[in-house]
Amino acid sequence: MSYIPHTDEDLAKMLSTIGKKSVDEILQEQIPNELLMGENPDFPEGLCESQLFAYLEEIAKKNCSLRELNSFLGAGVYEHYIPAVVDTLSSRGEFYSAYTPYQAEASQGALQAFFEFQTMIAQLVGLDAANASMYDGSTALAEGILMAKNITKKSKVLLPQSLHPEYRQTVQTLLKHQLSFGFVPCCEESGQVELEALEGLLGGDVAAVVVQTPNFFGVMEELDGIASLAHGADALLVVCVVDPLSLGLFEAPGQKGADIVVGEAQSLGNPASLGGPSVGFLAAKRDYLRRMPGRIVGQTVDAEGEVGYVLTLQTREQHIRRERATSNICTNQALLALRTTIYLSLLGRVGFGELSNLCCQRAHYLAREVEGIEGFSLRYRGPFFREFTLVCPLPAEEVVRKCLKHNILAGLPLHRYFSKREDELLVAVSEANSRAKLDAFVGILRKLG
Repeated sequence: MSYIPHTDEDLAKMLSTIGKKSVDEILQEQIPNELLMGENPDFPEGLCESQLFAYLEEIAKKNCSLRELNSFLGAGVYEHYIPAVVDTLSSRGEFYSAYTPYQAEASQGALQAFFEFQTMIAQLVGLDAANASMYDGSTALAEGILMAKNITKKSKVLLPQSLHPEYRQTVQTLLKHQLSFGFVPCCEESGQVELEALEGLLGGDVAAVVVQTPNFFGVMEELDGIASLAHGADALLVVCVVDPLSLGLFEAPGQKGADIVVGEAQSLGNPASLGGPSVGFLAAKRDYLRRMPGRIVGQTVDAEGEVGYVLTLQTREQHIRRERATSNICTNQALLALRTTIYLSLLGRVGFGELSNLCCQRAHYLAREVEGIEGFSLRYRGPFFREFTLVCPLPAEEVVRKCLKHNILAGLPLHRYFSKREDELLVAVSEANSRAKLDAFVGILRKLG
């Protein structure tokens, strides 16, 4: 069918109906003035293909990639080496362009991949079942909280101040009309959730207690005590794991009392890119299986006794009665979940633990070296995995600017989220940061101390 644009007469009738003089008037009412370009940009004349590629390459040279930089950025998006086979398999046409596998008989490969993803996530977090991926970690957390609300029939959730600020913003944006929020402070010394403050905030109206571990500042939380207090108040414990690689060293949250575990799997086989796209996950105890959002792939046997895979549970409102639906999630990050599945398969149980240990050891080496520089110190004394908060002798943004001159991304200045923390820097380490790169970073910081 050919494209038929609106005529000037059509536009005039539509504008008259809504009482507007022009399309520009509508846009100016909705878009802040500082975001409007004003006059049309001065675009160059049309170019042939070879000229266009050359022009774009010149523009691209102004950017820097992680191949050229020694990066210590983290805060939920981490750089890791990704084996070439992950790209090779995930870019196959049958995966790359596949849609929702409604026809099981024609989608066995995709369904099996999702089933393996669910299995691996459930094993990692120590719970009975996981769904076939979510959009990202922040929206997965919102879905986990909503799930807890539907289970408990209560109307309040407690969020820790050590939760990733962007996760907190996402949760409040999505759920502010359905829930009220309480905020639990973290200890000034350890950086962990203050149990006494949590106990004081718990009441009969609390549906869930949320805790992130490692938290936004890199500190590992003590889940046992938090779980005990939450369950004592008949609330569910929702654990957010923004850095799932930590589960290679630390006990799974499901074994520490978590009822629902959500998180972000970007670091498992997916590139940092420009902060996305990413892939979330959600897992829960068997008792809450039918309250889970999204879809669950199950394994079965066909009429001939062969193993097969099917969409076992779909709680999307388009598929079942609206009043029984748990979510309106319409899709997921299936391609990135596939990459996570391939990546975890390549690592295996032993390799996953070794990678976790390597990241942890290098992070602690860097922390010790930096603490030995006059003027630098660790902000918190709680246990950390591979990310820590550093107090600097000068504004953190200045540290970042000076390090960037040496092709080093020093970390994330916390002033971006906390106005009074101008001298604090969040630093993350992975296996991509070799000993030589760590020492180079320390050398630059010594000149700043």
